[in-house]
Amino acid sequence: MATMGTTTAHRILIADTLDPSGLSLFQEAGVEVHQLTAEERPRLAEILADFDALVVRSSTQATAELLKAGKRLKVVGRAGIGVDNVDVAAATELGILVVNAPTANLMSATEHTFALLLSLARRVPEADASVKAGEWNRKLTGVELHGKTLGIIGFGRIGQRVADRARGFEMKILAYDPFLDAAAARRMEVELLPLDDLLARADAVTLHVPFTEQTKNILGRERLAKIKKGALLVNCARGGVVDESALLESLESGHLGGAALDVFAEEPPKDLRLVRHRKVVATPHLGAQTREAQERISIETAEMVLAALSGSLAVAAVNLPFRPTGAGSRLEPFMALGETLGCMSSSLLGAAPQRLQVDVWGLDESLRAPVTVAVLKGALTPFLGAAINYVNAEKVAEARGIEVVRSTHSARGDYPQLVDVTLSGGGRSVELGGTLFGDRDPRVVLFEGYRLEFQPEGNLLVLENLDKPGVVGKVGTLLAEHDVNIADIHLSRRGDEALAVLRVDQEPTPALLEKLAALPEVKSARRVLLG
Repeated sequence: MATMGTTTAHRILIADTLDPSGLSLFQEAGVEVHQLTAEERPRLAEILADFDALVVRSSTQATAELLKAGKRLKVVGRAGIGVDNVDVAAATELGILVVNAPTANLMSATEHTFALLLSLARRVPEADASVKAGEWNRKLTGVELHGKTLGIIGFGRIGQRVADRARGFEMKILAYDPFLDAAAARRMEVELLPLDDLLARADAVTLHVPFTEQTKNILGRERLAKIKKGALLVNCARGGVVDESALLESLESGHLGGAALDVFAEEPPKDLRLVRHRKVVATPHLGAQTREAQERISIETAEMVLAALSGSLAVAAVNLPFRPTGAGSRLEPFMALGETLGCMSSSLLGAAPQRLQVDVWGLDESLRAPVTVAVLKGALTPFLGAAINYVNAEKVAEARGIEVVRSTHSARGDYPQLVDVTLSGGGRSVELGGTLFGDRDPRVVLFEGYRLEFQPEGNLLVLENLDKPGVVGKVGTLLAEHDVNIADIHLSRRGDEALAVLRVDQEPTPALLEKLAALPEVKSARRVLLG
């Protein structure tokens, strides 16, 4: 599989403050690290041009313009879970991998959710301010969580952890998540409901969704009006998922019992009417601000950036067109096979590809999409070179009108797993099939209808010829005349025609190919250079 090279030659620009634990990992890896200074910030785009990776937190906006300035940029590391400040679409177009630290702050965000919920329910900030003002107001009556119903919007990793802790308070759990399967919800002992139904029944509502076009103002004026009267609302997710003006109206009308907010549409908020409301508990985006979380975020981001620069697919990538999880050690060997088959088919086609069909036989579901992307990358690389990677291959194919089709089949014939590639363009097509021997050893086992077996590596010479005596001798003589030595040869016959795949020690020249094709018995002579 093609990689991005070794990490020792890479330069990493740290644009925001990063915990020392992650910086230590970079230093141990031997990469060159530069911490952007305040004086350098106005020249960030200019400075970025000489770096392979950019690490940001929430302060630096990784815009399309900035990313384009990164002439060598391969990876953007977002030290945290959210990527709102990274133009992921632009990064994808540019072939830049965006990685983050998706699990580092799960516990901190979970605990902060409960800190806010308890503070709101028991009016802790208000009581604290009262005591510090010299008062002793014991009329600040709160509510218990015991026996109440908690509605969780977004039942992912944080939402599930919140549910686990809510059960400790003997709360009833409702969940809304359009991507959660009903059977999975039953296994997790949570009642899955439409959003409006959840809002009508929950005594407290907490949000754990990303900020997207679909979740923007997911709790707007109409939905806030549907919340159970007197309910409490907690948002430790992202700013912008709650309509703040509508929220203020609901609080002032007395419909909503209170709100606890850690995130805002504008940070810091310029309009302070909401945060100063007596029924609001507000914190300045502290969900991940624990010593433990900051250390985990720094370490996890550093690990992801280093892994991405080394070419590993075991990364928390935001914009890979597949999830690199669940396939274990078989992912990279099968992707290497797919990429090689794509590269070979493209080289053999000798024309601009117009349609790619990938048939996978007996492959686990977790392997199918990654292998297809790998084949596509391999097919495009001979024409577009290093500009193509796993991130942008599908976008590039779409922009060029290349049709990509994937079909899945059960195990086939002699091979439990098989990747079959058919690439078409210029009025012809090429079909190759490959598999792994011993889980890591790639082999081509089908070649344009011929059954044969060889390792796809090195300089390959592919000859289609009439199945007549003396052909191998004539080919050997021509190769000797051009000082080309045969390392091994693989033959297959079909009717009165034959196929020969020769691995040679020297690169076949165009002049040699022309002479081979001129032999009366030879129908075609092509080369594939795999390095």
